[in-house]
Amino acid sequence: MTAHEPLRGVIPPIITPLTPAGDVDVTSLQRLVNFEVGAGVHAIFVLGSSGEGPYLTEDQQRITLQTVTATVAKRIPVLAGVSDIGTRRTLHNAAIAQEYPIDALVSTSAFYGTVGWNEIDRHFRAIAASTDLPLYAYDIPVFTGVKIPAELTVELAKDGVIAGVKDTSGEEDGFRYIIENTRHIEGFSVLTGSDITGDAAMLQGAHGMIVGVANIDPHGFVRLYDAAMKGDWDTARTEQERLHALRLITKIASPRIGGLSATLGAFKAAQVLRGIIDHDGLQPPLLTLDDAERAQVKAVLDSHGLGPIKA
Repeated sequence: MTAHEPLRGVIPPIITPLTPAGDVDVTSLQRLVNFEVGAGVHAIFVLGSSGEGPYLTEDQQRITLQTVTATVAKRIPVLAGVSDIGTRRTLHNAAIAQEYPIDALVSTSAFYGTVGWNEIDRHFRAIAASTDLPLYAYDIPVFTGVKIPAELTVELAKDGVIAGVKDTSGEEDGFRYIIENTRHIEGFSVLTGSDITGDAAMLQGAHGMIVGVANIDPHGFVRLYDAAMKGDWDTARTEQERLHALRLITKIASPRIGGLSATLGAFKAAQVLRGIIDHDGLQPPLLTLDDAERAQVKAVLDSHGLGPIKA
């Protein structure tokens, strides 16, 4: 990843393992990072939605950043999430993140209060003005309550404010518009946040994917990406369809608990079952899966041949 080369590849937005007491589980986090790097991922995104970033205390964020950057040890780039409800709070998070050897910042638009084009524009320009690191916009309206307009994303790209975008909006028209209108911008990356359309995104011209299921099966996403880069779309599609079926574990607990709890609870339960982390606790108020739901996750993993990892 340089000023002239777009960020590419499979980038897991890693979870933040917690101890039963709710502290960051440093040993599990180290194991997770080494598992991902060993699988051949191209970068790591820490303190994103999958990492419960906005839920963590400042001390938890610092421990996470210190552990991840020390464990990665510059083998691949580390992207740090700094999203918060307002610009000053986001700038505070960005200042903390830059105390550690990270390679880029990632931020959503400001959330909680309703914002529009002008507020979103000023928010990203303020973050960019505060740092020499690349800044990636994270478009996830289901959490922020607002869609970053595709036209604004392109404008920010042309002005050099953002180095790329993680699009988890589900808006296909906007995603295609961004790809078509930024491909001439040197170094700009378009990254899909969808676990289920990675092959299609790559075919359209996306540079890679930041996908939560890569917490569980990074090897599968690396195979998908490698096939897409070779133009082997049959292999890419087959791998994507398998990963889509694996992602159904995120629906297991949804009748009982909220969507984020069901998703992150499934990720962590699967990682415990695979021996990647030791505990599946979430940051309150998020709720974990129960034993019956964990058993269903295990059944899905077994059907995919995803047993415990080798030490």
